[in-house]
Amino acid sequence: MAQKQNPSAGPSQRQQRVAELVRHALAEVLQRGDIQDPVLGSHVVTVPEVRMSPDLKLATAYVMPLGGQDEAPVIAALDRHKKILRQEVARRVNLKYAPELRFRRDETFDEAARIDQLLRSEKVQRDLETAPREDDEAEPDSPSRD
Repeated sequence: MAQKQNPSAGPSQRQQRVAELVRHALAEVLQRGDIQDPVLGSHVVTVPEVRMSPDLKLATAYVMPLGGQDEAPVIAALDRHKKILRQEVARRVNLKYAPELRFRRDETFDEAARIDQLLRSEKVQRDLETAPREDDEAEPDSPSRD
């Protein structure tokens, strides 16, 4: 009997394992230059994350060209060569079905930059300066160090 997965529980261990195998296969294909395309040939493409659907038939690869330049042409080139990339992934990863590949822009770098900007903001710096430190607060029962 098939088990129903709670959607808020996150990906299963099998999904994570297969996603990592697909990520490594894609990265290897892109690194070796097996795809003959001028856009992909002129860019180093990183694949920081792949997410698998629960049935393992759909893989969403989050990609980013090194340096963050020319994102749209790189994703368009990957979409053009989706069939070849799927064949290469199927050859490298032993699965019953080769997953269909989708390519999306990786936004983790933008999110990290946004958080970094927030941490460097004037309000946060002011709060850090006025917040009492744990080292400065002496416990009332502890003896003075004078």
